[in-house]
Amino acid sequence: MEKNAKIYVAGHRGMVGSAIVRELERQGYTNIITRTHRELDLCRQEEVEKFFEEEKPEYVFLAAAKVGGIMANSGALADFMYDNMILEMNVIHAAWKNGVKKLEFLGSSCIYPRMAPQPMKEDCLLTSELEKTNEAYALAKISGLKYCEYLNRQYSTDFISVMPTNLYGPNDNYHPEHSHVLPALIRRFHEAKEKGLTEVTCWGDGSPLREFMYVDDLANLCVFLMNNYSGNETVNAGTGKELTIKELTSLVAKVVGYTGKILWDTSKPNGTPRKLLDVSKAEKLGWKYKTELEDGIRMTYEDFLNNPMRA
Repeated sequence: MEKNAKIYVAGHRGMVGSAIVRELERQGYTNIITRTHRELDLCRQEEVEKFFEEEKPEYVFLAAAKVGGIMANSGALADFMYDNMILEMNVIHAAWKNGVKKLEFLGSSCIYPRMAPQPMKEDCLLTSELEKTNEAYALAKISGLKYCEYLNRQYSTDFISVMPTNLYGPNDNYHPEHSHVLPALIRRFHEAKEKGLTEVTCWGDGSPLREFMYVDDLANLCVFLMNNYSGNETVNAGTGKELTIKELTSLVAKVVGYTGKILWDTSKPNGTPRKLLDVSKAEKLGWKYKTELEDGIRMTYEDFLNNPMRA
């Protein structure tokens, strides 16, 4: 990408999109286009096509998505499938129709089968059934990456897909019911500390293994791939390191400064037993993550404390 190239970041107010904007600015890109949801509803095909026709972006980072944790996903299956599928199809189709040089589609590691061999390689996609609690979201994301692949094959576009592991960092969603596990734990322990609670109850039994990546590391990889990778197969984005939810919970409590007892509600679902990405492909391309988990959690907690939306 040329430093003055016209670059559209879809979803720039979200955690991933805002990190990509920060990274582009850090690297000296000067012509970044953004639109709020009020200015451009990506679920409206006519609006999206008009935007692309008028602005003619040369490069697109598609980071816009409807996201949430287990509770949000399982309680709004139809919404998660419809909103994500419609908005990504609108953007990808308009990008192709208007001659975008390169598009990067941001997916999620939840696209991989529930019982995929670990660590999960890119080629395990669609080899067995998905995790039921986020199946709708996963199907929408799979459709997006497959549409990119099919456009490449049929029309010789240069559209790539990146599949991040569990993400956290500045501008995360700290909603008590709709957030992912790490920001949810930050809020839970912070409020417990503030209220002087002696115990906190978490979902499941704490046994699932998870991998976490600081969002600014992902943004750095996204820009790297836009400049250094082309291909139909997706690229995994992660650290290659994992820990149990119980270990994560203890680490978050330590960072927040909560010293009470942690209990587990085993009547609640655990989700996928293990979810670790094989990141050898990104490493062979010459990229590796930089932020260790405890350092990242500390920076994320600082963001939480200064985030006006958390209340």
